Amino acid sequence: MARNELRPVVKLRSTAGTGHTYVTRKNRRNDPDRLTLRKYDPVVRRHVLYREER
Repeated sequence: MARNELRPVVKLRSTAGTGHTYVTRKNRRNDPDRLTLRKYDPVVRRHVLYREER
């Protein structure tokens, strides 16, 4: 089966500088810009901002 390019797999990296990442999918039609989500970083043990990396 072919990969769906409308919902690509993206990596989210922590902005706290810990190097922790999450992997998720995003809809390119609804979110054409870089995705930013507030998620839990287990290294610093609190919620921080995660940004999509290319």
